[in-house]
Amino acid sequence: MSVTNTTGKLERAGSPEPPRRPKPARMNPADVLRVGGSGLRSRPMRVFLSALGIAIGIAAMVGVVGISTSSTEDLDRRLKAMGTNLLTVTPGQSFVGDAAHLPAEAVEMIGNMDDVESVSAVGKTSAKVYRNDHTPKQETGGLSVAAARTDLPKSVGAEIVDGRWLNAANSRYPAAVLGPKAAEQLGVHKAGPDVRVWLGGRWYTVVGLLAANELVPSLDSSVLVGWTIAEEELGFDGYPTAIYTRAEEAAVNDVQSVLGATANPETPSETTVSRPSDALAAKEATDDALSGLLLGLGGVALLVGGVGVANTMVISVLERRSEIGLRRSLGATRGQIRTQFLAEALLLSALGGLGGVLLGIAVTGGYASYQGWPSVVPLWAMAGGVGATLVIGGLAGFYPAVRAARLPPTEALATT
Repeated sequence: MSVTNTTGKLERAGSPEPPRRPKPARMNPADVLRVGGSGLRSRPMRVFLSALGIAIGIAAMVGVVGISTSSTEDLDRRLKAMGTNLLTVTPGQSFVGDAAHLPAEAVEMIGNMDDVESVSAVGKTSAKVYRNDHTPKQETGGLSVAAARTDLPKSVGAEIVDGRWLNAANSRYPAAVLGPKAAEQLGVHKAGPDVRVWLGGRWYTVVGLLAANELVPSLDSSVLVGWTIAEEELGFDGYPTAIYTRAEEAAVNDVQSVLGATANPETPSETTVSRPSDALAAKEATDDALSGLLLGLGGVALLVGGVGVANTMVISVLERRSEIGLRRSLGATRGQIRTQFLAEALLLSALGGLGGVLLGIAVTGGYASYQGWPSVVPLWAMAGGVGATLVIGGLAGFYPAVRAARLPPTEALATT
């Protein structure tokens, strides 16, 4: 005789009810961390080496981003301090290909423009400068001698590190100011009345030394003398070879568009107008390209670290068959085994990622401090490094975890 049970199924009257299969216990997050951590603690050296491989990849990525960002931050600060409103006018070539020259009145004409804050100029001469009068004439060292107006420092942001700049008095006499490279080549370390260089066939007193100028690097290897003395004794023709103009920030583009025609109204096509800060911006773009290359190398290192995680986990599955078999015999489900090994892979990757971020911050801070830059490590680089590590670790540990879960308990115990 059959009866209907509470679930609606037919059962033979008087037969015993079959025993219910116990449900496996669910592992909470704390249990997952504890089980995964115990697996890592059992092989500390292997875990350390695997995490080190990941850490090197992450440190490379964070370090490259941090150093690049610190360099950019330093460049931005210097550009802000120097100003990006400096425009330079230089002579180009004539219609027939000959070297053109700017009018002698170009400086005054540009100075009369609206929105121009300051203007000054230099003019190259054919004179040569030597350490003393016994130096052979062919050993010029690539140094140039230029006539400079007394208002040049204001326009180009030149700084005097020793002595003083040319003024209305000494610019008419044999006095010179040296750029940093010129001073080094001439063996001049300070300015003073007893410090002289042999220039244009006579002694010139060194009255000042300049600091390096990033906006106008040509000044670094120049010896600058007064405009008047250059015309009287060095054969200078009085035509400026470079005119430096500071315009108001909001009107830089407007001034730049008419600067050539203003400097040389008769033949504006024979002038060239440039913006020195564009060269620094190009340098920044070059640094960005280099950073992209190094980021690619960091990604390769991270991939190698992920392969190391996969290798570690596969070997771990092979070595721990007895543990897997014992746990399966005691009732652990495939999902719990899979979760255990996947947790180990993620913990291993997290250790490598955090270590790599700390190492990258230390490298960035040390290099930035050595260069005198502000140390900046973007938050997205740190979070992205750890996140990328977890993704790589999860992908690398998934297959070993699935393989461990599919291992039958009898086979696992038989192979021990």
